[in-house]
Amino acid sequence: QEKLVESGGGLVQPGGSLTLSCAASPETFNRAAIGWYRQTPGKQRDLVASIFPRGSYYYVDSVKGRFTISRDNAKNTVYLQMNNLKPEDTGRYYCKEILGDSWGLGTQVTVSS
Repeated sequence: QEKLVESGGGLVQPGGSLTLSCAASPETFNRAAIGWYRQTPGKQRDLVASIFPRGSYYYVDSVKGRFTISRDNAKNTVYLQMNNLKPEDTGRYYCKEILGDSWGLGTQVTVSS
């Protein structure tokens, strides 16, 4: 299974925004439902949002109205637009095929003043 490549993390103040990118091969991008997961120290990775090949999506309650997941078919990339960030959004973010078990390196998001 392919390991997807995450990018776009950083340090941002509360209320700020970041956009994460998840690059995949064309085969994976066109076939698989892809999810963004968040992990904090000592805890498991939890699904934050996911998007299916035809565009349907899911969000965990804590990010609804603030995060937007989207797909760019030309770039084989899934994005996670994060607005109105809160300190509790801090964590390492990973993207992965929903049905797969290959994790990439992730990208760190830190929300702090």
